[in-house]
Amino acid sequence: MAGVLFDYQTLRGARVRPLALLNDSKQLSEDQREELFRAVVGCAERISVRAFSPARIDSDGLHVCNLTGLRAVLHALTPPGEVCLVDGFRLGPSAPEHTAVVDGDERSAAIAAASIVAKVVRDRLMRRMDSLFPAYGFASHVGYITPEHSARVRRHGPSDVHRRSFQALCYAV
Repeated sequence: MAGVLFDYQTLRGARVRPLALLNDSKQLSEDQREELFRAVVGCAERISVRAFSPARIDSDGLHVCNLTGLRAVLHALTPPGEVCLVDGFRLGPSAPEHTAVVDGDERSAAIAAASIVAKVVRDRLMRRMDSLFPAYGFASHVGYITPEHSARVRRHGPSDVHRRSFQALCYAV
């Protein structure tokens, strides 16, 4: 997960033009995401990215890790901008003041920018994982469960980067 605090003084001129294409990262091509990533980095005052190990997700649960990570992202961007928007979830009183926006990556440029950063960072990580664990095809599915990936995990067994708690649902024979 990621958060972006835009520097509104830089949101003008040629550097900001690509941001007009901001949208839910899953609705964009890899090339569009990479171009937007560069534009977001160029216009951001601060960016924060958080990830959790498969073991932590297995022990704490995915939803808890998502909430914990989003809170950490917001704290890393403190002091926040005038408005702090979060995609979908209220994070409770331990998070900085924020507003949850359902389908936020389609309704807010800042949330879409964070979605782009998170997706590009994850895709780059998956390509690196592919070189370490070539039998699993991480570069082709970039972390999404596909029938081919599930078949590879059944064939080779889970790697060190696979969640074990998810195994029964996706990798069982």
